[in-house]
Amino acid sequence: MLKNWLNEANHTVVFTGAGMSTESGLPDFRSANSGLWNQKDPEKIASTEALNNNVGEFIDFYRTRVLSVKDYKPHKGHRILAEWEKQGRLHSIITQNVDGFHQEAGSERVTELHGTLQKLHCKSCGKEYNSEEYVNQEYHCECGGILRPSIVLFGEMLPQDAFQFALSEAEKADLFIVLGSSLSVTPANQFPLIAKENGSRLLIVNREPTELDRYADQVIHEREIGDVLEEWNR
Repeated sequence: MLKNWLNEANHTVVFTGAGMSTESGLPDFRSANSGLWNQKDPEKIASTEALNNNVGEFIDFYRTRVLSVKDYKPHKGHRILAEWEKQGRLHSIITQNVDGFHQEAGSERVTELHGTLQKLHCKSCGKEYNSEEYVNQEYHCECGGILRPSIVLFGEMLPQDAFQFALSEAEKADLFIVLGSSLSVTPANQFPLIAKENGSRLLIVNREPTELDRYADQVIHEREIGDVLEEWNR
């Protein structure tokens, strides 16, 4: 049935969350119990306040995150989605993840709601840099400003271009697939509902139940995302 839905759809949109990344081995950075947070409150260390008033600790924390992302690679699920895009079966990916794995796997129509750890930009002049600057312990722009990751920090709004693209795709979808998101973070969790309200089928694949399961046409729990996608790909 699910494979038939994919074959029948005219505009398929995939929405990915942390569960997509953890299958690559990447820790769930949102978990306060993760060793990477080092028992710190993420809202304090991953915030605009930290960037402005505690820049040393902010940079140490995000250098650790940048290095961690480089230790892992996209898994088969990422690669299958990229293959579907090339085949014209998948029209876009909306992701809450900041690791850049979708693009690394070959996907091109990706909107990153929370930005990316693959890029940095100057807090002062906005010039963009590759995240290798952090790897090499280079933290300043040529203008003298502080380099920060190009992600959405606590205290910042979602990038409007990414939000508007996601909104447009959700409205156009006739098959909306959620992969590895608890759908508990607003406003991102509104996109599946917007798709559903516009007549789309809604499929949710997540290890645990989500707050939006009752709206879904099909729900899959306790499965690896990569395995599910591989089955549909046969």
